[in-house]
Amino acid sequence: MKRALLSTFLFLAAPLAAQELGPPMDAAAFDARTVGRTITYSVGGQPYGIEQYMPGQKVLWAFAEGQCKEGTWFQAGAFICFDYQDENGLQCWTFHERGPDLVARFRGQSQNEPLVGLSESPEPLVCQGPDVGV
Repeated sequence: MKRALLSTFLFLAAPLAAQELGPPMDAAAFDARTVGRTITYSVGGQPYGIEQYMPGQKVLWAFAEGQCKEGTWFQAGAFICFDYQDENGLQCWTFHERGPDLVARFRGQSQNEPLVGLSESPEPLVCQGPDVGV
């Protein structure tokens, strides 16, 4: 009986362990993990946006089916903050590794569903419309 209960507990606990996040990445770890890559992010399994990470802490971001925005990033405490110089102001996140996935949590909203990297590519982000130069 004890063995059956232990097996059941271990079976149920395995998905929880798989969900654990590593510690927040610092700037050096984040740069090493992202530079030269274009990462597609999802929330709850639905596409959210795509970001291309370039040398010099430069990025190109687009919401799913949206226009591209050029920006930069920097470390502020435990957060990696993005500045697209728009009306939304700084966008600060903690980034974590969960197995092979890159997971991001928005500052002040740790209970919300995180962004999860769906796919990664060395190919640049393809932007539509004017003012998209990089």
